[in-house]
Amino acid sequence: MDVTWIPGDADLVVVIIAALAVIGGAVAAVRRGGKTPPASPDTAQRPADAPRTSVDDATDDGAPAATRTLPAEAAVVTEAPEAAETRLARLRSRLGGGLGQSLLAIFSRGTLGDDDWDELEETLLLADVGAAATDDILDALRARLKNDPEADPRATLREVLLEIVDPHLDRDLNLAAPGSGAYEPIVVVGVNGVGKTTSVGKIARVLVAEGRTVVLGAADTFRAAAADQLETWGARVGVPVVRSEIDGADPASVAFDAAARARDDAADVVLIDTAGRLQNKAGLMDQLGKIIRVSSKVAAPVEVLLVLDATTGQNGMTQAKVFAEVAPITGIVLTKMDGTAKGGIVVAVQRELGVPVKLIGLGEGADDLAPFDAEQFVDGLLGA
Repeated sequence: MDVTWIPGDADLVVVIIAALAVIGGAVAAVRRGGKTPPASPDTAQRPADAPRTSVDDATDDGAPAATRTLPAEAAVVTEAPEAAETRLARLRSRLGGGLGQSLLAIFSRGTLGDDDWDELEETLLLADVGAAATDDILDALRARLKNDPEADPRATLREVLLEIVDPHLDRDLNLAAPGSGAYEPIVVVGVNGVGKTTSVGKIARVLVAEGRTVVLGAADTFRAAAADQLETWGARVGVPVVRSEIDGADPASVAFDAAARARDDAADVVLIDTAGRLQNKAGLMDQLGKIIRVSSKVAAPVEVLLVLDATTGQNGMTQAKVFAEVAPITGIVLTKMDGTAKGGIVVAVQRELGVPVKLIGLGEGADDLAPFDAEQFVDGLLGA
């Protein structure tokens, strides 16, 4: 008789354990009454079709943005921008940097010797004040200290700098009162990479904080990312953005459509971002000229603002001269002035172009662009 099928002791143990496991599972199922296992906490608290939320979006300065619901079409959470008049006061401490510290070290020595004057000259030049302006500042400072030897050199320098920066220049944006519905265009120009598109978004926040209604025009059609970036800025303060979905579309056409949208909506201001390619000055002139000409068919621009990177020094001054030749610049927006000793570029650019600095950027935060105030600027520069 064949007995190979009969299990041995070890095999018999395995068979018995397996049988017990099957029986135990069946009993447990009966006791549960056929119920499915409990859901995980995440599943139990959120229906299958409920939208998820995300806090991954961040502001420019790295702080997390408000939590946003992200269904098929993301909901937009608008923000209340900081009042314009409080910004420079909050940001003034970022102006001094190395310049304020260097000047304080020089003037703390008491009487100024020849070496001190040489160091003062070098400090002003390194701050991008410019050679001609530095000579004027030092000549005026020497003359005043000679007439009044007991005068405080640092306080006297403040007086001289304030006169050169000129608090009497009109630095307000040339706009009608908030709520006028005047749909006044502001064209913003500058080299790509200086923070131009970001500045347009931040200017929109300044205007919204003043109670104005704004339309943004994404006329930098050569960079799809620029239009996307502008849409993000617009969404944060509830401002509509006019853009083309076609890469390389005619910038003047977008500017015209944005101005027309502002007119139809009875908005106060239309802010127009432009491309900033300097490879061909003739092409730049044609492009900017056409944007201004075509948008003027709806309303003539009340401001043409040039955005400059404060850290680029004399290279930035060269860029400024090119744009001043091809566009009727009415004001300067200086970006990236925080954490540097380059504040003297305010003096240089005003002297070179003959137009005032109207806004300065002193940080990466959404509300770190401030209207320029000459007195607060000089005090911040000197660390006063």
